[in-house]
This record gives sequence, structure tokens and C-alpha cells, in this order.
Amino acid sequence: MSSLAAQTLLTPQEYIDAERKATLKSEYLGGVVVARHRVNSSHNLITVNTVNVLYNQLADRGCRVFTSDMRVGISEGDSYFYPDVTVVCEKPRFEDSEFDTLLNPIVVVEVLSPSTERYDRGEKFKRYQQLKSLKEYILISQDQVRVEHYSCQGNLWQSNELTSLEDVLPLLSVDAELSLQLIYRFVEIE
Repeated sequence: MSSLAAQTLLTPQEYIDAERKATLKSEYLGGVVVARHRVNSSHNLITVNTVNVLYNQLADRGCRVFTSDMRVGISEGDSYFYPDVTVVCEKPRFEDSEFDTLLNPIVVVEVLSPSTERYDRGEKFKRYQQLKSLKEYILISQDQVRVEHYSCQGNLWQSNELTSLEDVLPLLSVDAELSLQLIYRFVEIE
């Protein structure tokens, strides 16, 4: 006989209140709290490299590049995520006076882990698409050289994939580019 643990649904405010006191981060999906997984060195290197490349191109233009410590809120508390990299180029809008939940990213980057790849590609991307400000969504594999780029054209999302270290991904929404050589720097790919 199997048993299912009962899930307690939280309101967005209950989640935010608990998250601000927590020592470990979790995400929020329509009332359900989703634990964040630990990451390895490849994941960390790709994230740091991507932040560095974007920051160096965008800081002088007034764009802000955030790491996974910046929470992104979607649809008035329906979902909260911690993207690996977030870019905002207009004045940042925050949910409240704590300035810890960004509402208007233009670019979101997720580094894929085996345990989160399906979630990042599926339900999480579906929720991110609700952000009117979001123009580009980037998924970076840590197991192989592969970057998936989704860009919003009107109401449609178009995708392309890059698989060579010589490839360079243009980010039209922020007039920048990501060299795969740079984002995979020091990452050991088998």
C-alpha cells in the first residue's frame, strides 16, 4: 500500500514571508514550494562566465545583471523563481520595498541540470512567458556544448540552438552577444 504525503498550499505572501527567513532557497509554483537543487562546479562556472560576459557588455548602458540570488516574480504571486542569470535594462520594478523580487527582466538564463532540465524547459518556461518584459530565454547545458535560445517576436517564441564553441549568440533585446567559448571557459565537457 502506498501513501501520498498531503501538500500544504501556501499563499504567495506566506511563501515570501517564509523565504525571507529561510537559509535555503526554494521556488514557488501556484501554491506549491519547490526545493532548489544543489549545483556542481560546471553549473557555477557557466553561471559566473555568463554573468561576467553580460555585465562587461551591459553595465555602461545602465543594464543590471543579477545572479541566482535575485528572485523573479510572475503574475502577481502565481510563481517565483531564482534564474541563474537575469538582465533588466529599464528601471527595475520590484514587488515591494524589500527589493528582492524583480518583476521586469528582459533576459533570463537557466543553466540546465539533469534534475531540473525538464522543469526549466517546460513548466518554468511556460510561466516565464507570462512576463510582458521578457524577450529572451536561454537554456545552457552543462553536460555538452549546447545553448538553446528562445526569443519573443510579438506573441510568438522562436528558438534556435548553438552547439559549437565557435558559435556566438546575438541577444537582440539588449544589443549584446554571448560567445560559447567564453561561457564554457574552464568547463570540462566530456
